[in-house]
Amino acid sequence: MALAACGGGSSSTTTINVNGFSILEQANTAVFKAFEETDEGKDVEFKTSYGASGDQSRGVESGNKADVVHYSLETDVTRLVKDGLVAEDWNTGATKGIVTSSVVVLTVRKGNPKDIQGWDDLIKPGVQIITPNPGSSGSARWNILAAWAHIAGNGGTEDEAKAFVTKLLDNTIALPGSGREATTAFTSGSGDVLISYENEAILAKASGADVDYVVPDDTLKIENPGAVTKTAPQAAKDFLAFQESEAGQKLYAQSGFRPVIDGVDVGEVEGANDPSDPFPAPTKLYTINDDIFGGWSTAADKFFGDGTEGKPLGIITAIQQATGTEAEE
Repeated sequence: MALAACGGGSSSTTTINVNGFSILEQANTAVFKAFEETDEGKDVEFKTSYGASGDQSRGVESGNKADVVHYSLETDVTRLVKDGLVAEDWNTGATKGIVTSSVVVLTVRKGNPKDIQGWDDLIKPGVQIITPNPGSSGSARWNILAAWAHIAGNGGTEDEAKAFVTKLLDNTIALPGSGREATTAFTSGSGDVLISYENEAILAKASGADVDYVVPDDTLKIENPGAVTKTAPQAAKDFLAFQESEAGQKLYAQSGFRPVIDGVDVGEVEGANDPSDPFPAPTKLYTINDDIFGGWSTAADKFFGDGTEGKPLGIITAIQQATGTEAEE
């Protein structure tokens, strides 16, 4: 977990405590700066905490300070709704509570020496995969469900989807605790392919890493929710509105996130495969609300349940246990 503060602070300054998932850290730097230049943000300072999405949410549940929460998964916000920390109507606005968006991509070595073109290439013998751990990382859950959708969304049975994910995990050599830790492991030389957010791949390329990335023909749309806590100051509410605005979305797009509202002129995006057309539409784009998954309210327990409270073990949890990939590496 990373902790930081922005601004000098004074008796008239309002502090906004932002609690987010790991890969937001760099993108938020520009968003904070731009908000501080608005009338609503001129007397604001930010204190931040970043880490794996599930760990961050559980930390707030346990008492860590937060005014704005911004996580990888809806379930990490609804955990705080159940605890009375976030209002029940948090997702009723124009963006339905979604602040950033991306798609699942396959990040490869420069020149793509393993010729990874899509999901089926990941289960070939000798392909070494890195993806974060679903037990702690929201990014990991999107990644695994994208692989599941590749089979289930193309007419495959549940058993065939299980077999595919099992082969994928058999080829997985590391399960870092967060999406950012997984990117760091890959750019440091581990593995042949990293399953990741598109924005992480774009950032890695823009930062000079020797990587390329492939947007599969069929992939999963990632939607990252945000909300204010019930005790948040007005400045935090103003900041969340700025994040969701055209100005905020353009800044997130410059860091590789796909806008969550229409009409954003994103300009050129450094690090994208085509900077002038950075966010191409996949041939088939699944969402968590498709019949394959039934929304996070269904998918969380069905796929990732830990078997407590009398509920069955989740499908992916069971596969991880069977493949010996449930522990963080």
